[in-house]
Amino acid sequence: MAAGVYPSNKKDGTKYYRASLTHKGKHISLGGFPTGEQAELAYREACMILRTPEKEESLGILDHNRETHALPFDKWVALVNYRDNGIWCRGPIYLRKGYFEYYLDTHEVIRFGADDLFYYTHHSIQKRGGHLFVADYGMQVSILSRYGIRPYAVPGRDYEFKNGDPLDLRPGNLTVINRYNGVRAERRGAKESFTTRINLPSGSTIVVGHYDTENEAAIAYNKAVNILRERGCVRNWEINYLEDVSAAEYRIIYARVKVRKTLHTVEIHGNA
Repeated sequence: MAAGVYPSNKKDGTKYYRASLTHKGKHISLGGFPTGEQAELAYREACMILRTPEKEESLGILDHNRETHALPFDKWVALVNYRDNGIWCRGPIYLRKGYFEYYLDTHEVIRFGADDLFYYTHHSIQKRGGHLFVADYGMQVSILSRYGIRPYAVPGRDYEFKNGDPLDLRPGNLTVINRYNGVRAERRGAKESFTTRINLPSGSTIVVGHYDTENEAAIAYNKAVNILRERGCVRNWEINYLEDVSAAEYRIIYARVKVRKTLHTVEIHGNA
């Protein structure tokens, strides 16, 4: 058996081969492979990345080819980063000054601030239907939810990227415009206000009211949901959670905030 390759068996008895190496005192697992030849090739590729003499052109991230290389892409990126930066990061992560890059593939790269490094060395990003998510506590969670962007938020209306790059999630580039369900910031004359709307099971949308503050608008939405539920509507609305409002403050605002009176009589056909 070639150096760095070890035979093993799965729980069902199927034989496979593991590849690993040790570099500068760091033991690195390269993964499992169906044949010894593939495991040996992955081992050799890893050695080429880590031990390319300085006088020769080093292998980079963009040199990886899924069709011709046995080494998985995430391991390839991690090895290039380890060689260049001397820090082992689990996953397809490459460290830059003040931020890091997460490679979905050779041409699709997400940029994160340094504070997110620990999270993404323990959570792998997946892509499905154009959406990026991680598995967290057994659920698929959008990576945008970490930055206060709620499900079904609309880019350009509810949030925006200052430089126009939706893959640049570094601090300062992402601006959340509308944080809460049913709430939208609007300018009424010379004054900015917040309008609350709610969708009914019948398919129609009604205005709950206009408010001076975002917190009032968010709580008005919750109040509208409660009124409709008390009337027997079982639609699965998502209640707004206000982290910066205490329970006592919430009760005061909830009691005084006014909502559209017709919520008590509006047609709510199509409960779902």
